[in-house]
Amino acid sequence: MGTTQLETVQEPKYWHLRTVLSEALDSDFAVGEILPNERDLAARFGVARATLRQALEQLELEGRLQRRRGVGTTVAPPRVGVAVSTAQQEWTGAVADEAWQPVECTRGTAPAAVAAALDVAADEVVHVIRRIRVTHGQPVAAELLYVPSASVPDLSAIEASTGPARARGVLRELHRLGLEGQDRSVELGSASADDSKELDRLPGAPVLVVTTRYFAAGGTAAVSVATYRADTCRLTFGDSGALEISHDQERQAS
Repeated sequence: MGTTQLETVQEPKYWHLRTVLSEALDSDFAVGEILPNERDLAARFGVARATLRQALEQLELEGRLQRRRGVGTTVAPPRVGVAVSTAQQEWTGAVADEAWQPVECTRGTAPAAVAAALDVAADEVVHVIRRIRVTHGQPVAAELLYVPSASVPDLSAIEASTGPARARGVLRELHRLGLEGQDRSVELGSASADDSKELDRLPGAPVLVVTTRYFAAGGTAAVSVATYRADTCRLTFGDSGALEISHDQERQAS
């Protein structure tokens, strides 16, 4: 990476630096390579460290860079292609789907927005299943699935009170319902402490939050809040309306 002094430009200085760095990533760095520290990069480009951080944060948001615990800032690999949604009459992450790995199942209250979507009281206790989605050996999403007791009334035969076994039992009962449809929203968010540990991200790193409501028996049977790595996933909508994550064939700045 050569030394470049930034001249006065029409666009914000950090954005111009982001363009220069993006070109350097294509020509001078390999996937997984660690970038020089912020002090050296700021001196090399003649910018303040605050400007450099803005540029690096933008490149991280675009999936060009990754910040890793104990490692530093590295060049990110191409995005992994994984399907987020299924047909409208199928549950996402079927019981036999090995990509979704149940981690825990507990009983607790849902966040206010989720309780409202489920049409349950704010203090009503529901099943909370935590799952991790793994693609090509890499964790790409962490999910909390909220299931009211009314959706899975036949759980008496499940002996495990918590853990993956309990999660699988609740999922089996949930999948017995005839799914009538689903809707989905996507928004940009920041990784929580729990999500950052499971997704190998730093707290506050950009993530994509996919919220799905599943409809059955004339109401909302469950609500999923799945957090996807923004540096790993690119969401697209196909002609069918299904939401998918497409494989990034060529490295392009957004």
